[in-house]
Amino acid sequence: MTEVTQQQFKSTVLDSNLPVLVDFWADWCGPCRMLAPTLDKLEQEVSGQATICKVNIDEQKELAVQFDVTSIPTLLVFKNGQIVERRSGVMNIKQLKQMIGLT
Repeated sequence: MTEVTQQQFKSTVLDSNLPVLVDFWADWCGPCRMLAPTLDKLEQEVSGQATICKVNIDEQKELAVQFDVTSIPTLLVFKNGQIVERRSGVMNIKQLKQMIGLT
């Protein structure tokens, strides 16, 4: 799964033609580690239909502040450069696909 930095965010997320699910996470976050294998599986299942990427809030504090991430994991779905869905916590594949709009 692609780690996105502040410098890559516009080209990877905002300018994407596909829906993009961004996982705001941190190494020390237990629920984030629980969600990671589900996101890896989701990435394989939605390849070509959506992009899945991660933002480490400890390394990319500006992005966490910019998108008002106050708890993790926080998942944002972007379509055409705009946030269309926002949720926090651990979810299953079905819930994630619904979030992206791929059910």
